[in-house]
Formats: sequence, C-alpha cells, structure tokens
Amino acid sequence: MMTQQALQGLRVVELGTLIAGPFAARLLGEFGADVIKIEAPGSGDPLRNWRHVRDGTSLWWYAQSRNKRSVTANLKDREGQEIVRALARRADVVIENFRPGALEKWNLGYEALARDNPGLIMVRLSGYGQTGPYRDRPGFGAIGEAMGGVRYLTGHPDRPPARAGISLGDSLAALYGVIGTLLALHHRQANGGKGQLVDVALYEAVFSLLESTLPEYGMTGFVRERSGGALPGITPSNTYRCKDGAYVVIGANGDSIFKRLMRVLGRDDLAADPQLADNAGRTGRAEELDAAIGAWTAQHGLDEVLELLNAAEVPAGRIYSIADIARDAHYKAREMIQAVAVGEEEVLLPGIVPKLSATPGEIRWPGPRLGEHTAEVLRELGYGDEAQRALRAKGII
Repeated sequence: MMTQQALQGLRVVELGTLIAGPFAARLLGEFGADVIKIEAPGSGDPLRNWRHVRDGTSLWWYAQSRNKRSVTANLKDREGQEIVRALARRADVVIENFRPGALEKWNLGYEALARDNPGLIMVRLSGYGQTGPYRDRPGFGAIGEAMGGVRYLTGHPDRPPARAGISLGDSLAALYGVIGTLLALHHRQANGGKGQLVDVALYEAVFSLLESTLPEYGMTGFVRERSGGALPGITPSNTYRCKDGAYVVIGANGDSIFKRLMRVLGRDDLAADPQLADNAGRTGRAEELDAAIGAWTAQHGLDEVLELLNAAEVPAGRIYSIADIARDAHYKAREMIQAVAVGEEEVLLPGIVPKLSATPGEIRWPGPRLGEHTAEVLRELGYGDEAQRALRAKGII
C-alpha cells in the first residue's frame, strides 16, 4: 500500500524554468502534489543541459524535476496558451518565474486565469517582485544575493565579497514561494477565501535572513562587515585549522559550553575568568580566545579534536565535501542519500526535507524526458489522438 501524502490531490502547473520556480514546484511534488511542468517543444527547460550532462541529460535535472509530469506547449502560440488555460482551470496552484509582464503578454496573467478559476493561487517569483521601480529588470539569484545583502557579508575582510557555491538566492525564494502557497491554501480552505497572488522577490528572500543588521544600522549606524569564518558578536564561533591540515567548526558561545571547551583545552584560567562568563565579555576578547582555541586544535588531528569535543558536549563538526556527505552514516540513516534508477544506471539524489511521521514525502520518479507526459495530460484535458496529432504537426506541442 502506498502511504498517503500530505499534498495528495493538489494540482500544480509549473511554468518556470531553471531554479526558483521549478525548485518550489519540486518541493510540493515531493509531498504528493501532481506537478505538471510546461516546457518549450524541442528545447525544454535549459536546466536539462546545465552542469554535468550524462547521456544527453543534466544530472541536476533528475533531482530538480523529480515527481513532475513533463508537457510540451508553445506559450507564444494561442493554442499552446489554451492548453495552459485548460490546466489552470483545474489547478490549485500555478508557479512561474518569468520576468514580470511575460505571462500577461501571453494572456496567461493572474487576472486572466483567475477569471476562470477564482480559487487559483499563483506564485510569482522574480528578481525584484511584481511592483516597484526595478520590477522590469532581469534578476537572477546572484543579483538577489548581492542586493539582499548576503554577498557583502560573505568572505574575508581583506578580500572581495564571495559567493556560496550554490544558487542560494533562487533556493531561498523557492522556499518562500512554498510557504506562500501553503498560507494561501490554508486561507482558501479554512477561512472561506478565494485564491490569491503570491509575490516573491529574490532579493527580499535573501534580505529576510540578515538577522539584526538593519536595526543595528538604523539605531547606531553600525555596518556589519565580512568576518571570514567567525560569527561577529557571537563568541567563540569560528573555524580552526587542525594538525592534519583539516578544519573544524566550533560553536561554544553558550556560557556553560564555553567553560567545558576551555577545560578541554586545559585553560581552566579562562573557564574561571569572570570577564568571560557571558557573551558580551567574550566578544570583547574574541581574538584572544580564537588564538587559544587555534593553538589547541593545531596540536591535534581533526578526528581527535571531534572525539574530545563530542565527549565534552561542545558543538563541533568537520566541513563536509559532497564526498563526505555521500559516505556519511548519519545521512544514510536518515535516508538523505537515495539511489534512484535512471535507465540501466542509478543516480544519487538528496532525500526529502522535512520528515513527516504520518504523511512523508517520497521520490516517485526522477526528472522526466521532455514531453514524456504530454499525451497523457492532454487526454485528461479531453484532447483526442487526432487533435494531438494536429498540435504536433503545427509545433504547438
């Protein structure tokens, strides 16, 4: 018997490409939503060809588009637009991440679709949002990370701002898109509301994570700067080099945790120092404490450091590469590394987050072939074989 899923029966139409919109739809699909992904005939989503490609398909594709049904339709053609409208009439959610105004140009904007389906929820993800003076600018995740403030804070103070090696801005926006979807669904169901528009700007998704930086600036004029591996104002919390050249992250900023760490280091003098009893005092002497911790880690290999700190209940961890992740026992125990069949081979895909006890998510199939489900979905919409042949002959599907 198949386990019931939390979003079973939810119908989602995905009109996006690449990262933000498709990632949001992927997360809904992992918990049972029927996600129908619309792609351009012939070419499909550009993500199909991004980064490492094997047998003509990006390995990223299998993760990003898992559990989705692929339908090809030319959104620039009237008959292709009608396919989308027919799907939207039956859908709960439409997700898109085109530049603002693109859907309106194709007669697929929220107002047009909501006339036929007042309960429809449309999630729109864009660089700058659907309003404001920058709305028409092209915006990718990297630009959102820069405008949202996280790039300014990332890296070492004596070097240019760095970036994370992933599309952080797009993924954050996708998560907010999912949150907005669930909020709108709850309002529609619990409060007797209609559908609504969910407007997510990439830069705002990033900006929302900036903690206390805005009130600090507004009240005192303080501008937080890049700090390398440290967490400014939270002490000690940094990255330290071990004897074998590996690095360890240690977070001992809790008052009692700090004392346990100092005792492991053999620095009872620092553990008992009343000036270091709280975070404010420790932050004033952050360089001294980092030097003491770094001197200790430099005398021990990473495994020994972790063994000693874990025994003392001091939060510490190695910095994982993807190779470390793939062979880690804890990842495997929590099913975060899953092998999924793709033809004659298996591809490793990340597991499901979060874990639900009664209605867990699952990977039902990896990213589909281009247009793999076109005939199936069009039959559900009432398009017979002859009508589909005509659409194919004209390049609509």
